[in-house]
Amino acid sequence: MGVLSVVVSLDNLLASLVYSLVGLAVFVAGLFVFRLIMPFDVHKEIEVDQNTALGLVMGSFILGLAIIVAAAISG
Repeated sequence: MGVLSVVVSLDNLLASLVYSLVGLAVFVAGLFVFRLIMPFDVHKEIEVDQNTALGLVMGSFILGLAIIVAAAISG
């Protein structure tokens, strides 16, 4: 019984690792698309110009994307 539980645990660990990597890839791709569709430099607007509104929009986008990725992973 001990060997079986280790094999099942390794399968679960591998599945978790794959889902994590896929989720991170989707998240990074989403952020890349966000920066691509903006007609200005997001980094400059948030950090240099202190654009709070853009920071809120980007934070909302990140939160929404994270919820979508989490829902897709959980089934």
